[in-house]
Amino acid sequence: MEFDGFSEIPWDFKAHPDKNANGQDNKSVIVNDRLAITKAIKQFGGAGIILAIGDAKYNDEDRSFQVWHQEFKGGLSNFEKQRILRKASSRLRKTAFRLREIKIILLDDKKVQGLGSFQKGFRNSDGSPRNAKVLLDLENITAEKIIKF
Repeated sequence: MEFDGFSEIPWDFKAHPDKNANGQDNKSVIVNDRLAITKAIKQFGGAGIILAIGDAKYNDEDRSFQVWHQEFKGGLSNFEKQRILRKASSRLRKTAFRLREIKIILLDDKKVQGLGSFQKGFRNSDGSPRNAKVLLDLENITAEKIIKF
C-alpha cells in the first residue's frame, strides 16, 4: 500500500484545482488506487483524504515550465517518448496553486463501494498495468471537516 502519510489510518494528500486547465468546473478528484484503499480499510478500519482545494495556474502557451521541468529531470522519459509516438496529447502542468480550503474526508467500505473508478486499464510510467483509482465526486461526498482560508 502506498499512501502519503499515516496517523491512526493511512492518508492520501491531494492538491485539487476547482477549475481545470480549460477553466471548467473540476467537480471530481482522482485519489489512491481502489485496491490500496480497500486493503487500508480492512487493516486499519478506514482511509483518509486530505484535499487542498484552490485556484491553479497552468503552463503558459509555449509551455516554458514544462520545458524547464523536462530539462531538470534529465530529458524525456521512456513513457513520454512512447506518448509522443502514440501522438497522445500531453497534459498541462500546474505552475502555481492558491489554497482556499482543506477538506478532510474519511473513507469506509460503504463509502468506497459507492464511488466511481478511473484509469482502469491504464499503464504506469514503466509500462506495467495500473490499478483502477477511486474517483471522488465532490458534489456527492461529505467531508468530516472543512477549513476555509
